[in-house]
Amino acid sequence: MSHATSEQGAVLRSCGILFLFRALQETADRARQAHIETQIADRVADMTGATHGAVQLARSARELKSLAAQALNHFDLSAVTADVAAGNAAIDEQNGIIACPLYRQERIAGMIAARFASGPITRVELEERLDTLIAIATLAGYALSDAAEMIGAAEDEPAISPIEMPGMIGESEAIHKILRMVRRVAPAETTVLIEGESGTGKEVIARALHDLSPRRSKAFVAINCAVLTENLLESELFGHEKGAFTGAIALKKGKVEMAEGGTLFLDEIGEMALGLQAKLLRVLQQREFERVGGTKTLRLDVRVIAATNRDLKTQVKNGGFREDLYHRLNVIAIATPPLRERADDIVPLALHFLERARAKAGREIQGISAEAKRCLLRYQWPGNVRELENVIERAVVLGESRLIEADDLPPGLQQTHAAAAASGDLEQSISSAKRDSILKAWADSNGDYREAALKLGLHPNSLLRLLKKLNLRADLQR
Repeated sequence: MSHATSEQGAVLRSCGILFLFRALQETADRARQAHIETQIADRVADMTGATHGAVQLARSARELKSLAAQALNHFDLSAVTADVAAGNAAIDEQNGIIACPLYRQERIAGMIAARFASGPITRVELEERLDTLIAIATLAGYALSDAAEMIGAAEDEPAISPIEMPGMIGESEAIHKILRMVRRVAPAETTVLIEGESGTGKEVIARALHDLSPRRSKAFVAINCAVLTENLLESELFGHEKGAFTGAIALKKGKVEMAEGGTLFLDEIGEMALGLQAKLLRVLQQREFERVGGTKTLRLDVRVIAATNRDLKTQVKNGGFREDLYHRLNVIAIATPPLRERADDIVPLALHFLERARAKAGREIQGISAEAKRCLLRYQWPGNVRELENVIERAVVLGESRLIEADDLPPGLQQTHAAAAASGDLEQSISSAKRDSILKAWADSNGDYREAALKLGLHPNSLLRLLKKLNLRADLQR
């Protein structure tokens, strides 16, 4: 076969698989879906040189885990499911399997996989075939996104279930923005600064950055800079030599050394004393340090991720934080918005915490009542996600019914809900009184809005605005 003919064949196969994925997305008939899946699987096998191919669509990473853990097209994908659901390509060398995620509009939409069952195949060969599979997945992503847009234009598409990444759950645009940033930043070696209020999930983001990075097989080491004195924090970070101070009866490795090859997460970095900041700056600049009481310089290979609930720019201006260290840490910044600014995430998070808490408590709880959900949504959550988790765990432990009810929630949430409900009732009463007054004045003025405004003590333009706000125009016409 000539080179030109080979290229034409590749283009035709690529176009064919693109149209098949689009057709798979658009059809709701299960029998037709199965037929299309078989055709896609055959083309995946053909294009990668595998003996079997497989495809699985899903609405979320969670659903993908439950579906793909089953055998697809006669081979078991359980060894690669977790990695793919986390957004990573995966290789199961022992069974000769490669797999990668499918995306639809930057959300996990499923997976494709290929199995090489005939004869031994090396990891290098699997990695080469994986490049082809990723290219197919990229094409599929365009097809799935286009089809979703066309479906959305024709009818209201149900919302895709909550998006996930290791430990991260949410439906809001804010969390989607963070997830997109994490996917882009995770593979790099770049230092990251995560900013946000306490309890917004900064460590969860740091762990996601590690879990999706090439360092994921190495250690993720976290230390909270706010809970230790300067001397203790220095020893915890850098370790100490035997005899470095009273009580140092043996050599101790610090967190920096324990994170070798992996990720060091410095939580509440804004609380670190200036003296230690200088030593940390050396770690970031030269990738070297000495243990407390030691003279030997140790080299290290770590990625540093820091987090703070303080405004470090203000601290720099006030002399409480080193400007050079700030710029070293602030290579890429990720801001975590407070929970009160992303109400769309409250119920999905609550259901996630409910699942965890009921397993821990050994209770059969079916969900959260509508009234309890309204309570959760009306509360301002000063403690953010951490507070929500504690509230749900408390409700699971103290509740007595098969649903979490409003009465199972802390008094503060119930009071906020009651106040909001009372405010709504008052507002409704005021609106009703306004409507009655306007209708009477209008009738007494025989439909002359200027005279009606005079009777009401309003400017005519103000009356017109009220008519619009209270949706009274139709009533007045009648």
